[in-house]
Amino acid sequence: MKYRCTVCGLIYDPAEGDPDSGIAPGTPFEDIPDTWECPVCGVTKLDFIPLDDL
Repeated sequence: MKYRCTVCGLIYDPAEGDPDSGIAPGTPFEDIPDTWECPVCGVTKLDFIPLDDL
């Protein structure tokens, strides 16, 4: 499942991960450390919502 940042709109796609932040491709959103920040706007995981909820 993909997640969207409610602040800047970035989509986190588990298939792509966030390699620049040390999150390997294939990493489910639930497995990302709570200290991870949106690479665009810097908010935390709490500011992301599942795309299914839109």
